[in-house]
Formats: sequence, structure tokens, C-alpha cells
Amino acid sequence: MRTIQSWLDEYGESHRNPVNKKIHWVCVPLIMLSVLGMLWFTPRPGFFTALSPYLNWATLLILASLVYYALLSPRLAAGMLIVSALMCLVLEGLTRLPWPLLWTSVAIFAGAWVGQFIGHKIEGRKPSFFKDLQFLLIGPVWLLADAYKRLGFAY
Repeated sequence: MRTIQSWLDEYGESHRNPVNKKIHWVCVPLIMLSVLGMLWFTPRPGFFTALSPYLNWATLLILASLVYYALLSPRLAAGMLIVSALMCLVLEGLTRLPWPLLWTSVAIFAGAWVGQFIGHKIEGRKPSFFKDLQFLLIGPVWLLADAYKRLGFAY
């Protein structure tokens, strides 16, 4: 299994342009939020609801992602747990809008991906996930690793 540093370094190769980086700071969290929102909306088996009203496809994706992150870096996994919990709170708030969460999530998803592709056009490099789909999970943790570095935390 590759190291977290190896993943972060390779992801960083196509994210050097300062404008692209700023776009990623906005769009990657929005994409994560929108994917969780679409999964939050997706119908679930009745036994999910019986176990917990918060057990849904989104929380299952979060749990699976946290296992993946923990294998790479327990410290980053802890940070992603906090980020994921905050996103769940935002999603809970978005469910109170007068239109379905799915509509909001699809609109955010589409707009954020347009932003991502604009950023990569500026960068002059293809998004990393074209090379390996695991980079879709590395994007959020790449931002968190950068935040850790700025705060002086080890990851």
C-alpha cells in the first residue's frame, strides 16, 4: 500500500497553480458535501432506519472512507472525521430547505465540477482521478494535510 505522502505528492503535481489551488479549496469540499447529500437522499433499506435515523448511504461512505484514511494516516483520519461530522450537520440543515436535498446536491455538484475543470484548464493538467479513481478520496485529505502543515500539525 502506498504511503499518504506518496499520494499527496502525486496529487500535488497537478495542483501547483495558485488559482487552481484556490478553486480546489472551494470546490473539493463542495463536491464532497454534494456527494454526501445525494447519498443522504438515496432510499435505504428499512433496517437502516430501525438502527438509526442517521444510518444511510452517506454515513456508510464516510465510515468506509475513514477506514481508508486511517490506514494511510490516523491523524488525517481523525481530521476527516471532524470534517465529515461538520458536513453531516450542514446536510441536516439543507434538508430543511423548501425543496429536496437532492436538487441542492445536484446543483452544487455540477457547479463545483465546472469549477474544478476550469481550475485544471488554468493548471494545464488533467485531474488526477483520470489516472486513478482513488484520487477522488485523496483530494479532501490533500486539503486537510495542507491545513495541518499550516497549523504546524504532523500528519
